[in-house]
Amino acid sequence: MDKIKVIHDTVGHTLTVWIDDPEQEHVCEETTEEVVLMKDIGGRVIGFELLHYHPAADDMALAVETVIRTAP
Repeated sequence: MDKIKVIHDTVGHTLTVWIDDPEQEHVCEETTEEVVLMKDIGGRVIGFELLHYHPAADDMALAVETVIRTAP
């Protein structure tokens, strides 16, 4: 099963999502929307980081919803 890793840095105000092994990171590229894309050596996006992330709620909790869709 594939795993997704989500990291909320409350000090640095970032939200990082890895959709593949972080050790495969080769290069990072910042977009104009203050999103950093982490890519492997083949240029495939394996993660992204949202800069200046602040949760909507004051309790600093992070809720993650999983939705799995299969073909009919």
